[in-house]
Amino acid sequence: MLMPKRTKYRKQMRGRMKGKATRGNKVTFGDFGIQALEPHWLTNRQIEACRVVINRTFKREGTVLIRIFPDKPYTVQPAETRMGKGKGNVEDWVAVVRPGRILFEVSGVTEELAREALRKAAHKLPIAVKFVKKEDGGDVKWQQKNWEIWKV
Repeated sequence: MLMPKRTKYRKQMRGRMKGKATRGNKVTFGDFGIQALEPHWLTNRQIEACRVVINRTFKREGTVLIRIFPDKPYTVQPAETRMGKGKGNVEDWVAVVRPGRILFEVSGVTEELAREALRKAAHKLPIAVKFVKKEDGGDVKWQQKNWEIWKV
């Protein structure tokens, strides 16, 4: 599972997911990718499930680049606990994803195989995503009618 090696300050505030992604919103390293269309916290388990299904679809050819990292701690109070008594324990690690962020990139495979692998990975995610190519620039067109959306 992905998580930070060292954390000096283990508990954080929740923060806000306002606005669009200004960084990491273009396909840079690979040829194809999937781009988030909604804001969400993606857990390390969801990211790992996507990575596994992409690698299994590729059958040891091509490369997968994960463009997000779960570096935000997610805390939960124990069940049936009264109010107060401080902040809960770190339960999970999440990656903050804003609309427009490239989640995964793939290279070294055909477009059909990349499209199939990323479609399977999209089914593992709780948000709507779209398939993007490098020549598209990865720029988000904010008209929803043109989007090819995979939403389960």
